[in-house]
Amino acid sequence: MTARRRLVRVPASSANLGPGYDAMAAAVSLQLEVEVEEAGEFSLDPGGLEVSTGRDNLVVRAFESLHPADRIAFRLRSEIPLARGLGSSAAAIVAGLCAADHLFELALSKEELLARATAIEGHPDNVAAAIHGGFVVCAAGGPEPFAARFDPPEGLEGIVVIPAEEVSTRRAREAIPAELPLDDAVANVSAAALLVLGLRSADLDLVARGLGDRIHQPRRRHLYPRSMEIVEGARELGALGATISGAGPTVLVWTTWQDAGAVAAALSERCSGWAEVRRLPFSPLGADVPEL
Repeated sequence: MTARRRLVRVPASSANLGPGYDAMAAAVSLQLEVEVEEAGEFSLDPGGLEVSTGRDNLVVRAFESLHPADRIAFRLRSEIPLARGLGSSAAAIVAGLCAADHLFELALSKEELLARATAIEGHPDNVAAAIHGGFVVCAAGGPEPFAARFDPPEGLEGIVVIPAEEVSTRRAREAIPAELPLDDAVANVSAAALLVLGLRSADLDLVARGLGDRIHQPRRRHLYPRSMEIVEGARELGALGATISGAGPTVLVWTTWQDAGAVAAALSERCSGWAEVRRLPFSPLGADVPEL
């Protein structure tokens, strides 16, 4: 009997998008590929990634939340940098779930995938973007997490500034207090509403007005001061604005496609020696299991 085999592709993601702390995210055009195949024993080829090759690997943990991996061979290939705020853990979780779902024909809905992925990740934003692609607005309250999705607007492009150093998600979350000033909360609600309106209507002036944040970025400045300098100076370089991607330290710079080349060149000059600059379009595509 022929051994069953599946290939899963999952995009990277940028969460928070400025004012949408734990509630908004976007898929971006970097991929994690996970190939699974029935074999005589468990194995994991990390594809050069500095990750565990045991059962505690996040891809395997997610897979085993649906089915044992005793006789499964895993092969990983990834373009997503680890611990930089581009959703590497969310991509791993979604890839593991989708691999088990398709290999064993469990027929999970996207809503069920989101619920299971959120239970592992702890919040829905990155995993929702990884599952659905495009932009997502999430709600974690209620019995199950919820995500509404829409396509990236035409004319909008992303550029990422990826510093060499890592920032732990735990330290980033510890920097946010349990209670926040009312003025900061109101400012973020206003900005998030403008951002969603701008994205949905392809009004990039509204998008630019909606990128401000007063909840997480200022309180995490000490973790990535150079990244915050890019956020604050992005408009001077010709961009619409910039946001810290997830827990950081990566910066997502928002621009029009017409200005993207000049903005990327200016960023490369400014970030020389400490960060990689890459044009990175928003992706309408979420997790996919192509035919082999």
